[in-house]
Amino acid sequence: MTLPSLSTLPSADGCWRNLRLAADLAQTAQPVAPGARACIAVVDGQIAWVGAEAQLPERLAALPTHDGQGMLATPGLIDCHTHLVYGGHRAGEFAMRLAGASYEEVARAGGGIVSSVSATRAASEDALVELALPRLQQLLDEGVCAIEIKSGYGLALAHERKQLRAARRLATLGGVTVRTTFLGAHALPAGYAGQSSAYIDLVCQQMLPALANEGLIDAVDVFCERIAFSLAETERVFEAATRLGLPVKLHAEQLSNMEGAALAARYGALSCDHIEHLSATGIAAMRAAGTVAVLLPGAFYTLRDTQVPPIEALRAAGVPMAVSTDHNPGTSPALSLLLMANMACTLFRLTVPEALAGITCHAAQALGLQHSHGLIARGRPANFVLWPVQEVAELAYWFGCKPDCTIVRQGRIARTARPVSEHVA
Repeated sequence: MTLPSLSTLPSADGCWRNLRLAADLAQTAQPVAPGARACIAVVDGQIAWVGAEAQLPERLAALPTHDGQGMLATPGLIDCHTHLVYGGHRAGEFAMRLAGASYEEVARAGGGIVSSVSATRAASEDALVELALPRLQQLLDEGVCAIEIKSGYGLALAHERKQLRAARRLATLGGVTVRTTFLGAHALPAGYAGQSSAYIDLVCQQMLPALANEGLIDAVDVFCERIAFSLAETERVFEAATRLGLPVKLHAEQLSNMEGAALAARYGALSCDHIEHLSATGIAAMRAAGTVAVLLPGAFYTLRDTQVPPIEALRAAGVPMAVSTDHNPGTSPALSLLLMANMACTLFRLTVPEALAGITCHAAQALGLQHSHGLIARGRPANFVLWPVQEVAELAYWFGCKPDCTIVRQGRIARTARPVSEHVA
C-alpha cells in the first residue's frame, strides 16, 4: 500500500472562512461572539491568524479563500497511545477470552504479548511498514494529525530497532507527526523466564543506549504490572532513561494497584496510561507532576473490565485526561479515535468537552507536543479538521460511521469533504 506524498497534496495556505470554532480549542486574537463566523488564516503551512472573520487583518484578507461551509473546526486529532507496528494478529485470543480465559491466563498460556513478539520478529522492516500503513490510513482519514507508536514487540535490540525504524518511516509516508516510544520492558522474551532482572539489565545497558544514540526514541515506557515488571525494575528503566535525557511514561495500574503512577510522577512522567486501579496517592502525585492520565476505553471494553478509572477523583484534582485507541493486536484492535471518545463518555462518564480535549490538547500534552499540536493557534503548524456537524456533541455521539470531514495536516489539504448541502441528515 502507498499513501500520497504530502508534498503532492494541495497547499492549505489561504483564509479558511465561514467556520465555527470548537470552544476552548482555539486561541483567538479576540473573543469570537457566539454564532459569529470564524476564519483561520494559513501562511507557509503555519497558522498566521485565527478569530472572527469580521476581524481578519487587512494584510491577510487578500489571501486565497477556502470556504469552510459553516463547518465546525477542531484541532487535528491526536492518538497518544498506540502499538501500531506489529506482525500477525491475535483474534484467537479474543475467542479464548469469550470462553472465559482472563488476560493473565492467556499470557501464561503463551499468548498475549509474546505471541505478537514471534510474529513481529519474523517480519521484515518493510513488511511491518506495509502491515501498518492501512491501519495508519484509517486513523488519518478520521482526522488524526499526530500519533504515538510504541515498540515492545521485538524484545531484542535488532527487533526493537526494526519496529522503531518502521514507525519513523510511517511518519514520512503518512505525512503525519509520529512520536516513537521505546517499550522494551513490555514483557519477558523467550529465554528469560524467571530472569526479569537480567532482562532489565539488557534493556538499560544495551537496547536503550543504542537506540537513543540512533535517534529512534522520543520517550520511554514500561509495563508495570504483576504479569510484567515490578516497581523496582520499572525504576531502573526510568533511571536509565533519565540519564539519557529521555522523558518517561508508564502502563500503570491496569490490572492492579502497583503504585506505579506515583513512581512515574516522581520522574516527571508525561503520562500514566490505563490507570483503572489508580489510587488517591497516584492521583496526587500526578497532579503535582503535571502528568496526564491517558484513558484507554478500547482495552477496557475488549477485556470486559469492570473497574472504571477514578474519573471523578481525577476531575476533582484537575489532572488532565487524554483518550486514545491503544491500538494493539491483543486487547484493543481499535482504529477509530472518535469511537474511543464515544466510549470514554458512555463507559467512563466523561463529558463531551472532556472527551474532545482528551483527543486534542490533553493528548498533545501526553506526548510533549502541547506547544505545537492540540490547539488552533497562531504560529503552530496547520493541523485542523472541519466537521459537517451542527453540534460539538455529534463528534462523540455518532459511532460506526466514517465522518466526511476536511482535513488539513502539516499545512496540506489531506482530505476534502463534500459540500455540506450534499450531506444526508
